[in-house]
Amino acid sequence: MLEGRVFKFGDNISTDHIVPGRLAHLRSNLPELAKHVLEDADATFASRVNLGDFLVAGVNFGLGSSREHAAMVIKMAGMSAVLAKSVARIFFRNAINLGLPVLICDTDGIDDGDELHIDLAAGTIRDITNGSQLTFKKIPEIMLRILDEGGLMPYIKKYGDFKL
Repeated sequence: MLEGRVFKFGDNISTDHIVPGRLAHLRSNLPELAKHVLEDADATFASRVNLGDFLVAGVNFGLGSSREHAAMVIKMAGMSAVLAKSVARIFFRNAINLGLPVLICDTDGIDDGDELHIDLAAGTIRDITNGSQLTFKKIPEIMLRILDEGGLMPYIKKYGDFKL
């Protein structure tokens, strides 16, 4: 179960929006880089996030170059999940491998500042603010296990291989 507040963004948020290329020199200092996450889309974003909050977007989230650290700094900033209408495949894989849930759903009815309650296993999102309920495609069991362990590397360290 996840609970938190929504930070809503629009369509086509690229990995360059998430981690601007001009900050490439900070890739070896992820805590510092996390202080700049999404600053080109919202300069105050990183300073307003609380642990457990949600990043909500429209279509084509995470497009652009494959920057594994883009998903990592979203997680390090405190976000517990990304919700979007659609997500670039490489961003999706990077996020799951790093232990950041990515939920594909209709985000039109979710507003900035809404409080959400998400049940990853059931595939449900309850918007506490407006009383609506949404569903998302259930996450496959193996991906839930990877997320439960905090990502692919912790999963492999614990189990040694995939256990289906």
